[in-house]
Amino acid sequence: MAGPVQVPFAELLGLELLQVAEGEAQMALTPGAALANAFGVVHGGVTMSLLDAAMAHAARGPAPVGQGVVTLEMKTSFMRAAEGRLLADARVLHRTASLAFCEATVCNAAGALLAQGTGTYQFIRALPLGARRTRALNVA
Repeated sequence: MAGPVQVPFAELLGLELLQVAEGEAQMALTPGAALANAFGVVHGGVTMSLLDAAMAHAARGPAPVGQGVVTLEMKTSFMRAAEGRLLADARVLHRTASLAFCEATVCNAAGALLAQGTGTYQFIRALPLGARRTRALNVA
């Protein structure tokens, strides 16, 4: 995923950052068969990940290097089964010095609403990648 932050999980899913601006982000996903559930449609966790990533990018915006966000809570409502190319639009509803309250929608290529989510994101100072790996390896 090309963008201001490298997220290996997002790259694994194939998330595409289309646009990021102050308080807004657009992302897309063209899911393969590996992302399907038992019914042959996109797994709900994949849709939730797309919503989460889009809201995180909206919260962060074109942030200065060294600033990140973490998800504190998220709610998702599913309206329809997700199939084909998915498009997520996210925006910040309210921002404080330490938090961003966001919403996002996921639509199919025809524009039908598939899912909607809200989330709260906390701003943090990003750790260097090596520090994250070291910290993760020391957790028992």
